[in-house]
Amino acid sequence: MEKGKKPALDEKEIIDGCLRGSSVSSRAMVDAYGNLVMAVALNVVGNRQDAEDVCQETFLQVFRHLARYDPSRSFKTWLLTIVYRRSLDMIRKKRRFSEFSARARFEPAVAERGGNPHPADPEPLPSALLTKLSPRERTALCLWANEGCTARDISVVLACSASTARVYLFNARRKIKALLENDHGLLQNS
Repeated sequence: MEKGKKPALDEKEIIDGCLRGSSVSSRAMVDAYGNLVMAVALNVVGNRQDAEDVCQETFLQVFRHLARYDPSRSFKTWLLTIVYRRSLDMIRKKRRFSEFSARARFEPAVAERGGNPHPADPEPLPSALLTKLSPRERTALCLWANEGCTARDISVVLACSASTARVYLFNARRKIKALLENDHGLLQNS
């Protein structure tokens, strides 16, 4: 170790420091888990601005409720559960706002196009495909593909059984494959 450099804090030290109110530990937690939280939030909510809001809400909730965390369980899974739930809250909030604004004013042009305000502006392929999945399917797929989570890990985050998590993952993969084959002609059947 170089002189004057402190070793990186481990997970337990970070948690203990946060519980004591250490700003260094709080920063270390955000540094250690920020990218993971952002990746999950982005995959579930589908856009960067909302994902950033979800990240802020997630870490606020983590710091507020860290004393309730059970150290005998995985901290990462506890954190992923919080980001998943905050992401669902964001989706519900946006849906409620969208429904409210649709009732508040009627736009015939938008209604004629099926509710899509900008049909000429297609989303990038991965984002467009992910929006076809339910939030639970998106989360299962994201955790499996990006984080290497097992069905058991995913089941804890989604608050379901491991077999149900496998079903969400199977359905997500099946839907993505079908969309790629049918809508985009990117895959060929052998």
